[in-house]
Amino acid sequence: MSKEEVKKNITMNILAWIILGLIAGAIAKAIYPGHQGGGILGTILLGIIGALVGGSLANLLTTGTLALTSSTLSIAGVIVAVLGAIVAIFLWNLFTRSAA
Repeated sequence: MSKEEVKKNITMNILAWIILGLIAGAIAKAIYPGHQGGGILGTILLGIIGALVGGSLANLLTTGTLALTSSTLSIAGVIVAVLGAIVAIFLWNLFTRSAA
């Protein structure tokens, strides 16, 4: 691969992560009860964290080993990312509620 192809692949991966984060974060916020602030940037970050959490949990359930993996930009990947984002919202609310 040439340097230009590598740069293009990196750019496409970053765009895919942003799109996956936006989709998964928005769906998770719509499903989870209560108000979650953060705006669009918070929603994207929530979805990206959800993709990491969901991908790692899916890897744990399927292989029995815990590894930091992420879901992909596919239907199954979005579902896993949404579930991970819901877990991330729950944990965030759990930690911030006890700290306040």
